[in-house]
Amino acid sequence: MRHLFTGIGIGLVFLTGWLLLAGAEKVNPNPTDQTVHQDADLNNGLQLPQRVRPVDLSGPFTFAGEEIPVADNFDVKERLDQELLRNAYFHRNTILLLKLQTRYFPTIERILAEEGVPDDLKYLAVAESGLSNATSVAGAKGVWQFMSPTGKGYGLEINSEVDERYHLEKATRAACKYLKDYHKEFGDWRWVAAAYNMGGPNARKWKERQRASSVFDLDINNETMAYLFRIVALKTILKTPTNFGYEIDEVDHYPALDQYKTITVDKSISNLGDFAQENGTSYRMLKLYNPWLISGSLTVSTGNSYEVKIPQ
Repeated sequence: MRHLFTGIGIGLVFLTGWLLLAGAEKVNPNPTDQTVHQDADLNNGLQLPQRVRPVDLSGPFTFAGEEIPVADNFDVKERLDQELLRNAYFHRNTILLLKLQTRYFPTIERILAEEGVPDDLKYLAVAESGLSNATSVAGAKGVWQFMSPTGKGYGLEINSEVDERYHLEKATRAACKYLKDYHKEFGDWRWVAAAYNMGGPNARKWKERQRASSVFDLDINNETMAYLFRIVALKTILKTPTNFGYEIDEVDHYPALDQYKTITVDKSISNLGDFAQENGTSYRMLKLYNPWLISGSLTVSTGNSYEVKIPQ
């Protein structure tokens, strides 16, 4: 008898489980489909619109009026393709560059024109620093990434309180002189870009050693091999962003820092925070408009003076 009741109990357990399972199937006959539909509902309208496609390489591509021979050299075409793809699909960085160019390009373009340097050289600054006052691992600084000896050699003041590598106007003029010196030697802006990246002595050495008739014939380190192509890729994307799927409204651009007055400082300032307050601004704003002031004070030697921007 006890075995009979035991068998009946086991049967009731199985029957109850079957009924519960059948009821669940009626409510949700395909739980996997329900999960998929829920995920689709949650993602509806939230996915980034994106078309992943190859870059148009039909060209023509130029740098400072000089050809990038993609039609005649498969290696050149592939190297440019790689840099276009890297930068076209490097979304965060490319969007930031599109926003920043309105802050930096007007000043750079004006000085390049005044110094007789091709406008395309502004994209060298983009490749060097991403249009920021960056500091490299090697110690190069500013939008144009000058090393200290080179910066000083081209007239930039660099000490514990002042670093004019961060002074956009002065650093751009110094870069123009530097670039024109290289152009006098190499006679080709494409070679100038390579020399700017690896240094003139290295450019001369490898040009001679490898009997390179053009910069595209060099076979050296990967960074320099890609450098000119990176510049041309950045130029192509920044000039025609919609061709690469980027849509940046005017309101999204970062504003130019052009609302300021200039005062001449001919006496030392012991505390730039006090100086900022006395001139109706903050320490932070003073540094944004004058990033070349790298300390909390400014020592002015006899007979010397500095032009300081005061934001309005």
